[in-house]
Amino acid sequence: MERFQKLILIPLILTASLPGLGFCYSIINGPANATVLAGSEARFNCTVSVGWVILIWLSNGNPVLTVISSQGAVETSDRFTSQNYTSSNAFTSELIIHNTQLSDSGKIECSTQQHSENSFAFLSVQVNGSLFIKNSTLTVKENKTIEIVCEALGWAPAPDITWMTNDSFIDKSRYVTQHSQGSNGLHNALSILTLTPTDTEILTCLADIEALPNPQNATVTVIFVNSTLENYYSEESRSTWVIVLAVVLSLVGIILLIIIIVVVVRCCCLKKKGSTYQNEIRKVSAEKKKDGDLENRQRHGSENQGYIPEELWNTEQSPRISSLPPMSSKFTVPAADSHNSSVPKVRPQRRTDYLISPKKIRNVTLV
Repeated sequence: MERFQKLILIPLILTASLPGLGFCYSIINGPANATVLAGSEARFNCTVSVGWVILIWLSNGNPVLTVISSQGAVETSDRFTSQNYTSSNAFTSELIIHNTQLSDSGKIECSTQQHSENSFAFLSVQVNGSLFIKNSTLTVKENKTIEIVCEALGWAPAPDITWMTNDSFIDKSRYVTQHSQGSNGLHNALSILTLTPTDTEILTCLADIEALPNPQNATVTVIFVNSTLENYYSEESRSTWVIVLAVVLSLVGIILLIIIIVVVVRCCCLKKKGSTYQNEIRKVSAEKKKDGDLENRQRHGSENQGYIPEELWNTEQSPRISSLPPMSSKFTVPAADSHNSSVPKVRPQRRTDYLISPKKIRNVTLV
């Protein structure tokens, strides 16, 4: 605040004292007009003759920077700075405006506080907005008319819209451009191009303002499709799809066949393995049973299936001999032996019913 007050008071004091001192100096070269993009820098030069005392820079009538010969530059804002250049017969002050804004547009003035010794220029700050075409590629059939829309948003001032096709400008009668201003003070533009393509071409929409070194552009490719070519490509595409489908189905069939073969072989292997396992189980069981039978035979012997008791042979098959007279059951014992026992000895009777021709039977027992 104190610096700003000092800046205001110094011109007033010098204005009152300089005429009485009789100093004589003038502005040799004043500032030149400048057009810049918002956010960039703007530079203005003011050259005065030898003997100058004070130089003041004003933006739209407001002092923004003061240069005093004995003190140097008095800056009140970071956005407004200066560079000084001194020669043997002149002094040049360069005003630099950083980060320019739309509000900086207007009159830039260089003043030496001499009567009728002010020089000024104009600053134009412009805004580069956006530019686009909704579709980057369009396909158009034969004898069909289309409209291509190019839209520019957020410009200051309103941009100049032009169209080009294959690096040649299109006549302005083939497109219509409408301008409008938004609530933020920026301008919008809408350009509509109408054409009937006869061949594939690249269309370019250009938006230009003075501050741009080169116009901003947006492009669209218009693909022209001939009916004959379309039918040819359609048939070719259909044939291609048939071939692709046949190849795919063949591959799928081969894969399925391989899978079926693998499954069948696997099942056969598993079945064979299971059958071998069952045979081994049966073999082990048979061996166990055989061992058990052998052990029983060792313990109890084997039954002779060919053995027939003698009674059965005597009663059923063989003829019998006539009965002999009964033998006396009493035996005469010599008298010499009578004293040994009082009980008479009796011999057991032998069986008399023998077979006439007895059959020999051989019993064999395996151990």
